[in-house]
Amino acid sequence: MLTIISSNSNTFAQEKSKTVIISKTHQQAISKITANPKVKKAMQTIIDLEPETMSNLVLLTEIPSPPYKEDKRAAKFAEMIKALGVDSVWTDTAGNVLALRKGSNGKKRIVLEAHMDTVFPEGTDVKVVKRGDTLYAPGIADDTRGLTSVLTLLKVMNQSNLKTEADVLFVGTTGEEGQGDLRGVKNLFSAAGPGKIDSYIGLDGTAIGIIIHRGLGSHRYRITYKGPGGHSFGAFGLANPHNALGRAIHYWVVDADKFALQSGVPVTYNVAVTGGGTSVNSIPFESWMEVDMRSESSERLSAIDQLLQVAVKKALAEENAMKKMGKDLTVEVKMIGNRPSGSNDPNSPLVQHAMASMKYLGAEPELKGSSTNANIPISKGVPAITIGSGGKSGNPHSLNEWYVNDKGYLGIQQALLVLLAEAGIAK
Repeated sequence: MLTIISSNSNTFAQEKSKTVIISKTHQQAISKITANPKVKKAMQTIIDLEPETMSNLVLLTEIPSPPYKEDKRAAKFAEMIKALGVDSVWTDTAGNVLALRKGSNGKKRIVLEAHMDTVFPEGTDVKVVKRGDTLYAPGIADDTRGLTSVLTLLKVMNQSNLKTEADVLFVGTTGEEGQGDLRGVKNLFSAAGPGKIDSYIGLDGTAIGIIIHRGLGSHRYRITYKGPGGHSFGAFGLANPHNALGRAIHYWVVDADKFALQSGVPVTYNVAVTGGGTSVNSIPFESWMEVDMRSESSERLSAIDQLLQVAVKKALAEENAMKKMGKDLTVEVKMIGNRPSGSNDPNSPLVQHAMASMKYLGAEPELKGSSTNANIPISKGVPAITIGSGGKSGNPHSLNEWYVNDKGYLGIQQALLVLLAEAGIAK
C-alpha cells in the first residue's frame, strides 16, 4: 500500500528538495533499448495481451488473500507463472513465490516484485463487479494489478525471445500490508533468502510517473499496562491501568508534538487503537494501546520512539506511586511493526533509468517517498524503487476499491524498460 510523500511536500517543516535532472546518458540508454527489434515487439505484445492481463486480474482478485493467509492466491500465482516458462519456481519459508529466469551471464540478480496479500479479513466478498469501464473489488488495485503485471511481463519477454544478461527473479511477496510488517521481503533479504540481490523493482499502486525512491520508516507498538483489577468500590485504591495509559498518551503526545514541529524531515505520531476493562464498576486488570510513528529519517524516528519509551515509564511510576493498596502495575512494550527508512540517490542508475523510461513513455517523473516493500532493500543499501503498474484506481483498502484499465499497458511497458536497463539485454 502506498502512502506517498512528495519530494516537494511542505508538510511540517520539511526542507525544500532539489530538482533532479534526467541525465542524457540514461536517456540515451533507454533510447538504445527501445530501438532493439525484440523490445519493439515486446512493447506491442504488452498491448496485444491487454485482454489476458485483465482476465488474470479478475481471476486473482477473486482468490481471497487475507493477512497471513495468502496461501491460496500464492498457489495459483505459482501455477500461472510456472506455466509461462521459467527455469525454476518455489515457495520460500515466508510464503513468497519466486520464479527464476536465468540470464546469459548471471553476474547480477534483479528482482521484479508485487505483493500477494490484501488488508481484507477472511470472509470478505472479493467478487469483481463491473460497472461500465470500472472494476470494483477489494484488493483489485492494491496489489493484484501488480501481480498480473508481473505475469504479463514474463510472458511478453518469453514470446519476444528477450533474454537478459542478469538473472531475474519474478516474485509475489507476502505480508506487505499492516501487521504483516514486510515479512515477505524481509525474508528475501535474510539468510533464508535466494542470495545476493543487486537491484529491486517493486510494483505497487497504479500511477504512471511516480517513482518511490525513499523509504518511509515506521515503528509500531502494542503497550499493555497490567494490574490485579477489582471492584470499583471494594478495591478502591488499587493501581488502575487506565490511569497509567492515559498519562502515557498525554506525556507522549505533548512531547512528540513539540518534536514533530521542529525543522527537519517530517515525523508523525499516532495513538491508533485502545482497549481494556470489563465493566463500569470494575477496576480494569489491563489497559492497552497500539501506536504508530513514521519518518523518512531513522534518526528522527528513533528520537520520537524514545519519547514514547520515557512517557510509558513515567506514567507507570506515577500510577504506582498513587496506589493505596495492592501490587504495582507492570507494563509490556511489544514492537509489532518495524519498517526501516532510507533513501536512494536520485542520480543513481536505477532511479535515472526509471525517470528516463517514464519520460520516454510521455509521463513526467516524480520522485516520492512511501512505505512499501522497497523499504527493506533501500535500508540495506540495495538499489530499489517502487513504481505503478498502470491504469487508474481509487478507494484503496475499502470495499469499494476500483480499477479502470486506462492505458494500463503503459505501466507494464515502463516496468519492462526499467528491468531491461538494470538486467541488460543479452546478445
